Amino acid sequence: MSTRKNFILDTNVILHDSECLKKFQENDIYIPITVVEELDGFKKGNEQLNYNARQFIRTLDRFASKEDITKGVSLGEDMGRLYVVVDTNLDPKLHNALVQNTPDHRIISIAIAVARSEPETKTILVSKDANLRLKALAFGVQAEDYKSGRVENIHHIEQQHIWRVLTKPEVLARVAQKEEVTIKEVMSTRGKKILPNSCFELRAKRGDTPLLCRTHGDSQILKPVEFSVNAGIKPRNIEQQFAFDLLNDDALSLVAITGTSGTGKTLLAIASAIEQKRKFKQILIARPIVSLSNKDLGFLPGGYEAKVEPYMQPIFDNINVIKDVTGQRHGSNSEIDELLRTRFISVEALAYIRGRSLSNVICIIDEAQNLTPLEIKTIITRAGEGTKIIFSGDIYQIDSPYLDVKSNGLSYMIDRMAGQEFFAHVHLEKGERSLLSEKAAKLL
Repeated sequence: MSTRKNFILDTNVILHDSECLKKFQENDIYIPITVVEELDGFKKGNEQLNYNARQFIRTLDRFASKEDITKGVSLGEDMGRLYVVVDTNLDPKLHNALVQNTPDHRIISIAIAVARSEPETKTILVSKDANLRLKALAFGVQAEDYKSGRVENIHHIEQQHIWRVLTKPEVLARVAQKEEVTIKEVMSTRGKKILPNSCFELRAKRGDTPLLCRTHGDSQILKPVEFSVNAGIKPRNIEQQFAFDLLNDDALSLVAITGTSGTGKTLLAIASAIEQKRKFKQILIARPIVSLSNKDLGFLPGGYEAKVEPYMQPIFDNINVIKDVTGQRHGSNSEIDELLRTRFISVEALAYIRGRSLSNVICIIDEAQNLTPLEIKTIITRAGEGTKIIFSGDIYQIDSPYLDVKSNGLSYMIDRMAGQEFFAHVHLEKGERSLLSEKAAKLL
């Protein structure tokens, strides 16, 4: 059996990552003509998947201009060859078992044909569609998810990045008095990986009120966390207090807040941004538009603002909470209304920040778990001087059919950025929306 493998790519892999051809090392890649046909239907539009379709089509065009791509084109030094397979005849076994001649079935048929033509080489169908993978396996075709960008160990994403430590009372007193106390003085670090900007709850004994502190950057010095109120919003639990401290830290240009529904992720981020408004020239709040049924931007009536409004309403709901707390809800000259009117606070669909250079902006990306790793990279690379980016989301509440807890962009970003001095992550556990909301999140 050859160590080289043949990979047949499904359309959704390309829409997920337009640079996927670079991720298969010395193995050969086969693109069914059905996939090329499906990409043609995605090439128009402003969403990331439209961009990915156009990018990949241009890449195919460059390879096709060199040689006959149906006979194979070299992908480069130490890499395999790229083929476009034009055979669209359905394998008899599929034809007899499956009624419809669909694109998915033609892709499986091509995988069977490639495997039959090279029996000594392992052939694998790569798709982010679990149903397609199940069908392929039923017909004896090895199938797997696209692995590039997946986070295999999500333990450090699920945990809160908060160390709960019992230590000596005299050490607690020194921390409280802002004396120089190192992590090693309060706990043993043997076998433990302490990331930069880690948070600590220190107690002399169980049941005591904790002293909250954290490190700054990769410093090992513990500094107390002060109770802070942002735009009238007070933290209701320890995790929220840590979140405010991290969000308000000028040294952190990238912050991630994760947690289930109702834990206050978006509200804390917006409140902190408003509190820091004098440090930035704009507050930009965006979220991806994940369409349900046929109610995407193309089907809803009206212009851009009318189409985007239903998707952005959760952001405005959080802004209204802040207005209620600060007594601005019914004011004729509300400060927050003025910030919205002058677009100092700008609420936009995520697709419309592509190509922009974000300088001296505090940027909040809500529902970031619905983004791909490439989309996260695209957003972060927009950041210019003086910009701070905040990502919030629940890595278990994903609306995209081709993303999961290990492959979504938020998990990927937290995994890759862990250990950087400019990055911090806090996980919120306790729901604060209501008792009903908290119980529903845990029990349903």
